[in-house]
Parts: sequence; C-alpha cells; structure tokens
Amino acid sequence: MLVKVVSENFDIPNSHKLEVAKANGRYSSIEKLFTMAPDDVIEEVTKSGLRGKGGGGAPCGPKWKLMPKDDPRPSYLIVNGDESEPGTFKDRQIFQYDPHLLIEGIICSSYAMNAHDAYIYVRGEYKWFIDRLNEAIKEAYDAGIIGEKVMGHDYRMDITVHRGGGAYICGEKSALIESLEGKRGHPRLKPHQKECEWFFDNPATVNNVETIATVPFIVEKGYEAYTAYGTEKSPGTMLFAMSGPVKNPGVYELAFGNKMIDVINKIGGGMKEGKKLKAVIPGGSSCPILTAKEVEEAVLDYESMWDIGSTLGTGGMIIIDEDMSMIDVAKNLIEFYHHESCGQCTPCREGCGWIDKILAKVLAGEGTKEDLDTILDVCETMNGKTICVFAPAVKDIIKSIIIKFRDEFVKEFK
Repeated sequence: MLVKVVSENFDIPNSHKLEVAKANGRYSSIEKLFTMAPDDVIEEVTKSGLRGKGGGGAPCGPKWKLMPKDDPRPSYLIVNGDESEPGTFKDRQIFQYDPHLLIEGIICSSYAMNAHDAYIYVRGEYKWFIDRLNEAIKEAYDAGIIGEKVMGHDYRMDITVHRGGGAYICGEKSALIESLEGKRGHPRLKPHQKECEWFFDNPATVNNVETIATVPFIVEKGYEAYTAYGTEKSPGTMLFAMSGPVKNPGVYELAFGNKMIDVINKIGGGMKEGKKLKAVIPGGSSCPILTAKEVEEAVLDYESMWDIGSTLGTGGMIIIDEDMSMIDVAKNLIEFYHHESCGQCTPCREGCGWIDKILAKVLAGEGTKEDLDTILDVCETMNGKTICVFAPAVKDIIKSIIIKFRDEFVKEFK
C-alpha cells in the first residue's frame, strides 16, 4: 500500500543534509527543467492532475495559469507551511527529512511561473523545523544551487523563510499574505473572477508544502509516472497522517483510492488494546466526522469523500475509540476554533463563542434539547456568511458530531 514519491528519502539517515540528498536524487530534475519552456512545465503539471494538498484539493496547473503573462511587476511563489490544524502534521515530515526536496520543488515551480523570489511561511511553533529548513537553504546557497544562478543556469532564485506568529487563520492563503506583508492576519474578500493572489500588489501563487514537493517528480519523470498512482479524478499520492488510539500512528504516503478501514487496520495496525472504532475525523479537524459504519465504506480520494458527505482535507485522520465522549470531542474542538477565530466576521466571532458556552453548559449537566437546536441554528448562521471558510469548517465538524451522535448529548440532559 505504501508508495514513495515525496517520502522516498524519509528513511535514509541524514537525508536532510545536502551531500546525502544529492546522492539520493535531489536536484536531479533541474537539468531537465531548463530544457523545458516555462509553459511546458505548467502543462506537464496540469496533465498530471496534481491537486493542492493543503486541504482544498484544487488543481495545481490551472492555478499556475492564473499568473499574468508579460507583467512588468515581479512574480512571487509563496509556500504555505502554516500547518496548524488539529490532526494535521505531514508537511513537517518534509521539513525534517527532506527539506532539499522542497527547495527543488520551489525552483521548478518558480521557473514555471517566472518567479525569482519565494517565501516559505511556516507555523510559528515549528521552531526546530524552521531551523532545519534554514540550514538546508544555506547549504543550497553555499553550493550555488540557488542564488544569482540556479546550478549554473541564468536564472536567479532567492528563498526566504518567514516564521508565523502562531495564528491558525494564517493558514488561509489571503490571511497568510496579509501577515507576510506585516499586517494583521485577516482573510481578504475574494474577487468575483478567478485570478492569482497579490503580494504587495504583485502577482503571486500560494501552494502547500507537499504540493510543491511533488513537482520535481512530475518534471523529471513526466506526468504519466504520477498518474500511474491513484484514481482517474484523484491521481497521484498524498501523505496521510493517523493520530489517536491506533497501534501505529504516524505519517504514510499512499496512493489515492485506498479504503480508509484498510489503511487504519493494515497500516495503522488497528485499534489499541482491543478497543472498538467509534468515529474518524478524516482530514484534519474541520472535516465532517464519519461514524464507524461510514468508515467501512470510505475511500481516500477527493470525490469519494465528497460522496460520503465529508472531505479529504489534509488527509489527517483523527481516530476516535468507543470510550471517547463525543461531547468532549466537540468541546475540545470548539475551544480551539473559538480561540483561533480572527474576529473579523461577526457570525464567526460570536458563533464560535456561543457554541463554546453552550457545550460547556451541556458538560456541566445543565443542557437541554433546545440547546442542541440552538447550536445547529448558529451553525447555519455561520455557514457561507463570512469572508473565509473558517466558519463553514466549524459548522461542518460541530453539526456532524451533533447530528450523528445526538443520543450522547441527550443522555446528559435533565
């Protein structure tokens, strides 16, 4: 079941060091890259069906095509490493075990979009991973891999790491850019038409760490090597994470299309201590929860997860066993979202706090059936009425827990 596209070097000792990285294939795509026209690189990525692996799953190639041609302003690549969602911890594997793969991906992606400056925005708490990434970037500069000439080619490439301030909302791409510009991390209103992002009024593209780290494989081996994995509509692979009471929690690279229950049992080793599976939040904490019965049918690709009423998200599976209270789960999550709401939009700011207070009331044994109706009403008030998808994500997880596990809440009522 395991495959090796992004994770190929993860198990090699000292794989983060340049000498070891180069001996194991890093930067081998660069020579081929500079035999290709930038538009050809974009076309290859488009044909590969590569999709954003930061949660949205949007096709990568068409996104790159939104960058304006022949614009006199500089273009920028911004790599989103603000991995702050509960249950999501895959991008840090790349920082830790193969940072040179990310640098190689930045070179390939920047060349395709005529960007000479890239920023990697990393979650503020990832101090250790940031230090390792900066060490790799220094190695690349010292070796002439990046800088005024990329490995001797007439192409300048500069990379800067920006450490975030620890705000979950800055994982949203426009809030990330606001933060990168030195402003408060508030999401921006979206334009009516499709267009690129704007960094100090210059064209920019924001992509997730794993997405960029996948590009060298496609450049070097061609799109058909990538589409050989996965499904027709969800081609390729993804780093899937498992946390919770399974015997082998961790991060594993798998092709899209595997059954979730097989991954939990065969890769995760099954449940600990003979406990029964109760539920799974499939892709980080903002995805609608799945019951144990739904997990039996769930398939790990974008379309299948939509069909079953959830989303693949970042592939971070949060496993929940039979002894875990779903009221505690909901309260734990809403505390996080209440704390992390940026406060820009009233439905989100007030809705998160309102739900948090009601769930505290339920846990104190003072809840009523009317309280559940109020929570569901607040969820609908939050959905689609804010600037970004933070509030709809809160609605998805809280509403799904209450609807699918309503009996647990009702048992606590007087």
